[in-house]
Amino acid sequence: MTPRVDVPRPATEVRRFTPAARHVHRATAALMGVCVVTAACLYIPQFAELVGRRELVVRVHEWAGLALPVPALAGLVSGAFRRDLGLLNRFGPHDRTWLRAVLRRDRRPGSRPAGKFNAGQKIYASWFAGATLVMLGTGLLMWFTHLTPLRWRTSATFVHDWLALTLGIVLAGHIGMALADPEARHGLRRGTVSREWAEREHSLWRP
Repeated sequence: MTPRVDVPRPATEVRRFTPAARHVHRATAALMGVCVVTAACLYIPQFAELVGRRELVVRVHEWAGLALPVPALAGLVSGAFRRDLGLLNRFGPHDRTWLRAVLRRDRRPGSRPAGKFNAGQKIYASWFAGATLVMLGTGLLMWFTHLTPLRWRTSATFVHDWLALTLGIVLAGHIGMALADPEARHGLRRGTVSREWAEREHSLWRP
């Protein structure tokens, strides 16, 4: 049997994400996908009739929602993942410059300075984390109906449903932007990106 030999990456590629970060992203995406699909089966009559077994769909939705924070919590074991979270939580002057350029639709070279993550990615990550916690909290209020008064459950249902719709729209935009950037997808799939892309899209990042 011929031993496997690791082929070195081309010098034109740079490491963007470690395996830990990629696994966290994939697991979170899979769980969110389950939540979205099961929610559609619960709220859209045509899907509900097609799938049936509402009780099973409800249980799958609940447990997928409960598990949603688990990949990120498990990822905290990785130092590289913690450093990425630190970068996502840090908003600097160059991020404001990036946002102004986006709002003006300014695509001139150098008009959108960004570190490893641009301002849009930072805002999305923060919003997604907050939305996930709100969805989890309101979902628990809806699940354990005997522990809270009716007014709380009614409010939780209202927030959960409308935030779920908003989340679906934002996720669709996130997926659309990913489809429009093959290099970014390659970074999440394989962990590396081309140096040219990194210098163009994330000029302040020093891998």
